[in-house]
Amino acid sequence: MAISNDILSSTLRILKDNEVDNLFKAVPLLDQIRAAGGVETYDGGQKLDRPLILSEHSTITQLSSGYEPVSLSAADVLRTATFNWCDAVAPIIITKKEELSNKGERAIISIAEARMKSVMGMLKREFEKQFVAGSSTILSDLLSLNGTTASGLATGFLETNSFGTQNNTVGGLSKSAFANDLQNQYATIAGSGTNPVNDALTSIYIDAQTRTPDGSAPNLILCSSALYKAYKDELYTNQRFIDEAVLDGGKLALAFNGARMFVDPFMDSALSSDGTNDINAYVLNTNFMKMVFDTDGNFEMTDFVDATGYASRYAYITVRTQMAFDHLASQGIVDGLSN
Repeated sequence: MAISNDILSSTLRILKDNEVDNLFKAVPLLDQIRAAGGVETYDGGQKLDRPLILSEHSTITQLSSGYEPVSLSAADVLRTATFNWCDAVAPIIITKKEELSNKGERAIISIAEARMKSVMGMLKREFEKQFVAGSSTILSDLLSLNGTTASGLATGFLETNSFGTQNNTVGGLSKSAFANDLQNQYATIAGSGTNPVNDALTSIYIDAQTRTPDGSAPNLILCSSALYKAYKDELYTNQRFIDEAVLDGGKLALAFNGARMFVDPFMDSALSSDGTNDINAYVLNTNFMKMVFDTDGNFEMTDFVDATGYASRYAYITVRTQMAFDHLASQGIVDGLSN
């Protein structure tokens, strides 16, 4: 007996969360920002509005005698960063010919499961490419961390310009108008010095932490393989490997001051240069850098239905998402090494 659309749909939903793609490519931003608590969900809406405190509300009056006039001058401290949703779908399709060639319910489910894994992997890689590199030719509505001059977007969040000289427009707000909060930290890896990678990351870490509203520090570093190797070489004489099998999957990982470091493949390929140097790392604080999904668009799968006019049936994987921020002075970008 043929497997029904309802049974096929419910079975694949159970398997969806465990998808593994044979065309595997790491998507550490999508994976690790979720693990670090940087994912939020919204229930509908045409746009994403993030209220930001970008100025001082009132002034301080010192009372020396107690009779000083108190300044009541005040300003509206709130500004709203507005982000448009990015909506995308990709179909999972099974033809009648495939079903007849692979008799049995388990065979049909296996085909559908393989197609679902392929589609999920494709979507995640394309989203990661745009989030990290800003180079997707498909997801042009999606914002990006890459706001550099040569390879990035004018709306990209992080620039390789000194603090105070950045001028991108992010969330509809000018970075130059709100330098203390909307301009990111930047460091370049100098060729001289004993530990140039450590020096650059330390500079970012200190500058970001001193400007972070809640006193937290960066907790996620996405880097190129060149920076990861260089940092590992600097630590070689002192490093100790710790097996994380009891924590998360048995991987060996580097960290910088508690911020876990992950190689992102798109830092090497699509994300190449800021016009002068290769971009080597994003240093992120996930308290203020968010990936937002619609509650019904977090890689959700629709029910399978029969295709009108075709001997096949299909379901959609739907995504409604956007990258958003609450504070950019707590984030950083590093360049200087050749990737």
